[in-house]
Amino acid sequence: MDPEAVMRAWDEVAATYARRRDPDGSDAALIDDLLAALPAEPLVLDVGCGDGARTLANLPGDAVGLDVSRAGLILARERVPGSRLVHGEMSSLPIQTDGVDGVTAYHAVFHVPRENHPTVYRELARVLRPGGRLLMTLPGGRYETVRRGWMGGEMFFSTPGRETTLRQLRDAGFRVDRTVTADDPLGSGTEFVFAAREE
Repeated sequence: MDPEAVMRAWDEVAATYARRRDPDGSDAALIDDLLAALPAEPLVLDVGCGDGARTLANLPGDAVGLDVSRAGLILARERVPGSRLVHGEMSSLPIQTDGVDGVTAYHAVFHVPRENHPTVYRELARVLRPGGRLLMTLPGGRYETVRRGWMGGEMFFSTPGRETTLRQLRDAGFRVDRTVTADDPLGSGTEFVFAAREE
């Protein structure tokens, strides 16, 4: 599925997704661990920010939220009015090189075809300053599918699997520090990875 199709799919389901999430999932608390590893007053990029409730709202006030869905960004503007919002696609980030201290990417990369994941990880490494930190969902399975009926619409999901993802992160210039499982926005356990851009 191309980025335009993913954008249209997210535009259709953005409001439904925002309404249906569990507001108390433990995955948002992982952001505290990320921020503790960053310098004072860090600049953080939230890739795939959606309506901003899970990640962007828990980041410093000047964080940058990026999403392919304009509908998601409209919701984020209402929920996190002080943030800086950017419409863009994660395999070609409209962010300057070495521009941010941290990146969050919750439930985001697996909406890109898996053959393009290495490009996404190189882009995440490019925009991070040396030693910058990444907190990202780590998909466990290996699949590529369109889920019809998902949130009342249809959505593309694609991942090469856990071990391949970890290898691709290392190949892109990341040091993988640790993984942790937490409750995701829909109430199920999801693995996350903490990584740092090699200096």
